[in-house]
Amino acid sequence: MSHPADATGISRPITIALGFILVVVGMLNTMPEIPGLQAWARDITGQSTLRVSGFPPEFFYPPVFLLMMVIVALDASVYRAWKTDKPQLAWLGLLLDFGLVFAAFLASLGYLVEIDSVCLIDQITGERARLIQDAAERSAGVIPGISFDAEVPACQARFGVWIIPLLFTIITLFFLYNVRVWGIPLVAVASIVVIYTVGTALIWMFDLSDNSFLLTKLGADGGDVQAAAIQKATNVFITPDGFMGRFMDIIVNQVFPYVILGALFGTSAGGTSLIKLAVRATRNLRGGPAHAAIVSSAMFGTITGGPVTNVLSTGRLTIPMMKRNGFSPQFAGGVEAAASSGGQIMPPVMGVAAFVLVALTAVPYTKVITAAFLPAMCFFFSIFLAVMFQARREKIETMREVPDDLVMDRQDWLNLVIVFVPILTILFLLLGSKDIVSTGWISSIMPAFVTQTIVNSTGDATSAGWWAVAVLLPLLFLDPHTRAKPSKVIVSLAEGGILISRLFLLLFAVSIISAFLNESGLTGELTRAVTSWLETAQALRIFGMEIKIVGGVYLMLALTCAMLCAILLGMGMPTVPAYVNVALLLGPLLANLGVSLFTAHMFVFYFAVASAITPPVAIAAFAAASITRTEPMRTAISAVRVGIVMFTIPFVFAWYPELLLIEEAVTITDSTGQSVLIDGYSGTVDWPALSMLGARLVLALYLIASALAFFDRHALRGWEVALRLLAAVLVLWKTVTVMWIGLVLAALLIGLHSAFTRSDRNTAPE
Repeated sequence: MSHPADATGISRPITIALGFILVVVGMLNTMPEIPGLQAWARDITGQSTLRVSGFPPEFFYPPVFLLMMVIVALDASVYRAWKTDKPQLAWLGLLLDFGLVFAAFLASLGYLVEIDSVCLIDQITGERARLIQDAAERSAGVIPGISFDAEVPACQARFGVWIIPLLFTIITLFFLYNVRVWGIPLVAVASIVVIYTVGTALIWMFDLSDNSFLLTKLGADGGDVQAAAIQKATNVFITPDGFMGRFMDIIVNQVFPYVILGALFGTSAGGTSLIKLAVRATRNLRGGPAHAAIVSSAMFGTITGGPVTNVLSTGRLTIPMMKRNGFSPQFAGGVEAAASSGGQIMPPVMGVAAFVLVALTAVPYTKVITAAFLPAMCFFFSIFLAVMFQARREKIETMREVPDDLVMDRQDWLNLVIVFVPILTILFLLLGSKDIVSTGWISSIMPAFVTQTIVNSTGDATSAGWWAVAVLLPLLFLDPHTRAKPSKVIVSLAEGGILISRLFLLLFAVSIISAFLNESGLTGELTRAVTSWLETAQALRIFGMEIKIVGGVYLMLALTCAMLCAILLGMGMPTVPAYVNVALLLGPLLANLGVSLFTAHMFVFYFAVASAITPPVAIAAFAAASITRTEPMRTAISAVRVGIVMFTIPFVFAWYPELLLIEEAVTITDSTGQSVLIDGYSGTVDWPALSMLGARLVLALYLIASALAFFDRHALRGWEVALRLLAAVLVLWKTVTVMWIGLVLAALLIGLHSAFTRSDRNTAPE
């Protein structure tokens, strides 16, 4: 990711002020329902329709969109950068900055003009009022004595054909600033999708090809090319796939409090104290500092949700600790990068991508964190094993004594309150029951309005995040440095607003990908083509061997393709676009092959997270390498070796969706369009069977981690490594006979290794 030049002069205070305003407005919008507050505000102001939260999207989105882009223009100013580096082009930079703001204004205006619930030009001319009155009169006379809601009339005054050049001007300017803030890969993918969509439309217009992949959905709209093009361009402004659709909803209405929470945590003293606690807890383990890095990165990462942010925050302490204790710099960087990337899959707060997953699958956030729990535990357990075997291999001893600079004092214990109380608030509200709160001990000791406030927020992810921020703000003043300089809190909040603006710029590119893919029809055509091929293909040839495509072989092919696409498209870009790009393309395909839609999205989500440590563009590993001062690619390879389970766990829960613990993971859509359970599943958790599967998974993780470290009790021979990896696969095989062969092989390998170890000890010289 490229970093814009630091703000200088007057632009920095203005950016901070606008960021703070955005946070105040956004937090008001996401504020949970507090009994009596709405009525009190209406009584005070005398406005019967006033809202103090949950503002109407059609009126709230456009000004917030414009405000966010003004912040981006100031924060990533081309003029400011070129004024120093290319003074002769400073005027062009200023033009681009103003162009971005003006494009955002036109985008907001276009939304208000085109959306039927506003119709801004009609409102100004009075045409809107006349149309609504006509519609009301028509609906009133349908059946005497019965009134119906009047149909919302369509806008009469629109941009017309000018909507097309306006759209592409906006896209061009926004893509330029995406390159400045987020780098080239995301814009490259988005540009290819836009060019493909426009190209297929032109091919249809001039009848240049009948190839199904070179045709467009425009053809279904009849022969009026101009009308079809205008309608499709308008869709990008106003439909849920457009840039003020579901991705704006994710930023403004769902993830907003959590980004602010992460920004506040990032500047609090709690992160350092968390690392000290992790060191204290793991001091008697051989890999002490590395284990501490895993624990602290998992906990800090679940709050911040960003692998690079996590590496640069916790890695500055944990990486030097690991090196000081004897681990190689590459391994230390790899552990930190892998653990920090895993923070995005660690409940209860999993970063922006998890909220996008919620929006795309329509599965409640509480169920998403439930589904993420066991895979996350498996991932961090596997990193623990990798560290344990590496510590044995490098003969690293336990710390026992905590270094003086990492000893916890009274203030550190207070700082932990800053970290844990907001997290516990989120867990309490997310996992609580409205019925228990309203009838339990809370209702007996709390005033009625407090109890009702808690009930209103229980089970709602956004409300939980909002209250976590509300709880955290006063707790920050437990830190004497914050008390000495309270403005730190204001700046932290403003930085959260700036990050929100950057995230929306990123999601703008994602929304363009989504909208243009939808208008091109590529996703449906790809799904049909691959499904048809799999239905007719008989066998697959690999290295001269013929493998019949039956049973789960074609599912494995599709899963492998999805994995490769997620990793390739995720190179150098954040998790959100990496996940969305592949989910939009291959999610429907996986769902057609017997995997539930939710499981398919979780599968892609995991590999999008893994792309942060996958060479050749492993952004989390490269961030760690900047701290270790070692060759980035070696650090990335080490991160993959440590975090290899992130690449294997998705295949496990694709075959065993019961690991995700929720009914949606075992629910598919049949040929008639009905939701049905996968054969063999009841929709409830079979705990004995799940426990057996968990034991097999733990054994497989042990075999994989030791094989990749080339060490267990002592060095593993080449044939042991190969057989351990084979045994790990067989242990998790669905066929019972194969599974038992794997279990027996694993027992033999571990038993033989123990025997070799005892023999070596007995024959070792005194």
